[in-house]
Amino acid sequence: MKNLIIATALTIAAFSFVACNNTNQTASSDTAKMTTNAKPGMGATASESVKPLLASYLQLKNALAKDNSNDAATAGKALAEGFGKFNKSALTEAQKKSFTDIADDAHEMSEHIGESAGKLPHQREHFDMLSKDMYDLIKLFGAGQALYVDHCPMYNNKKGAIWLSETKDIKNPYMGAGMSTCGSIKEELK
Repeated sequence: MKNLIIATALTIAAFSFVACNNTNQTASSDTAKMTTNAKPGMGATASESVKPLLASYLQLKNALAKDNSNDAATAGKALAEGFGKFNKSALTEAQKKSFTDIADDAHEMSEHIGESAGKLPHQREHFDMLSKDMYDLIKLFGAGQALYVDHCPMYNNKKGAIWLSETKDIKNPYMGAGMSTCGSIKEELK
């Protein structure tokens, strides 16, 4: 009887080990597909496909920091176009859903900025919301480069706002030339 109980326990343990091992292989396989199953023109990883969006966002941020509404509008249009052309075919279903949730709002904010040349305060309002979307996008896919999450405590009646930056130097897009170094680094994204 003891032998039968021991044999049964060993059989159950063996099946459990195999089942757990297969689950881990499936999870690893899904993770690998997320980053390496890119289509031609998509780049090797999801973060590669985000790079053009990030480049337009950073141009927009830098234009606002210099109080250059026309350059901000141009960058906003480029960013909206980038969201519209983003190829989601290499993304998993979960990534597609998350991307769509982020991109719908970010696309709208970018369009507003692009259509608002000469209206810096209005562009900055939309940039506030856009920056939150870009933060979520980078957290989801990565950036392929170091980024800094900066915070301006003065913007929006001292409610504050974040933005992403490619440098450690504070160049505040919300306050522009008037208070260009107002703010601090809150987080580093790698």
